[in-house]
Amino acid sequence: MEDNYLIPANSKKSILILGFFTSLDLAIFLIGVGFSLILLMMVDTSSLPAMIMIITPALLSAFLVMPVPYYHNILQLIRNIVNFLLGRRRYYWKGWCVTSEE
Repeated sequence: MEDNYLIPANSKKSILILGFFTSLDLAIFLIGVGFSLILLMMVDTSSLPAMIMIITPALLSAFLVMPVPYYHNILQLIRNIVNFLLGRRRYYWKGWCVTSEE
């Protein structure tokens, strides 16, 4: 193959649950849906604003675990953005010539 290495595009899918979710993703989704179901049983659902408020946790949790290109999901994208914005901005060179006198 002339020293060409081919890594399958789906090589990390085997460590994910159903090929898309980590255990944290499933926990977030199940907590959001479970909370919405509990609210559905407890709150009067005769009005549209009440119904929207009841399904908001399920929709929000589904939005967070929704897959996006180049990232695992929206939650990972938000983590990367926060890490970039709040992380250290001054980078110190620690390369092979850090002790050179020049």
